Amino acid sequence: MAVERTAALADVRDDGGGAPDGKPDGAVVRDALGVGIAVGLSGFAFGVTSAGSGLTLLQTCALSLLVFTGASQFALVGALAAGGGAFTAAAGAFFLGVRNAFYGLRLSQLLALPRAVRPFAAQWVIDETTAVALAQPGRRSARLGFLVTGLSLYVLWNLTTLLGALGAEAIGDTDAWGLDAAGPAVFLALLAPMLRTGTERTVAGLAVLLGLGLLPVLPAGVPVLVAALAAPAVLWARGRRHAARSDAAEGDR
Repeated sequence: MAVERTAALADVRDDGGGAPDGKPDGAVVRDALGVGIAVGLSGFAFGVTSAGSGLTLLQTCALSLLVFTGASQFALVGALAAGGGAFTAAAGAFFLGVRNAFYGLRLSQLLALPRAVRPFAAQWVIDETTAVALAQPGRRSARLGFLVTGLSLYVLWNLTTLLGALGAEAIGDTDAWGLDAAGPAVFLALLAPMLRTGTERTVAGLAVLLGLGLLPVLPAGVPVLVAALAAPAVLWARGRRHAARSDAAEGDR
């Protein structure tokens, strides 16, 4: 009976029932709003950069409303501004956005949202909402953190995108302000704490070397695509090294 009661309480805690999961709702909302507001303000930089690269106000706002993943949006307009073709720019943005699909696989288990809600929640599966949700101790607080982060960030990002696009002419030369670096800087700040293992840091370092090293010789947007090869290259090398060690160990026997 005691075991069954413990299991029942665990289920209630996981499902976000009446029992708290160890973190007050107010603390979750405060943390989520902090992330949403801090990152949402960088939408202004995207609006300015997008308008400066030649996109119209409608195109700029549509990117934030429909794409809603900052790194991909900055990659797209950055490639276009550098003279890259539309296909190359879109391909680079797509590969950066693929990571959100893997976030979705993890969040689908953690949040366990109703099927009718999942298509709408998928729009908010990005770096920030994933980070806040995964940092929570239980399902109830994870759902709350995901909701507050997604809602605040989506509203503020789109509002500041509009303001940035409208104010691009007043700002003048966006390159002189360096606003195009705001998006990548935010993305790197979020990514850096996730690089915990040597393999992850090696992949990141090789990707940086490939991306920066190929900038002078390849068309705009293509270095990002090539940098994506860092992960399979490092994993292949790691597999070969482990295989060699295994063969050496068997030879010693």
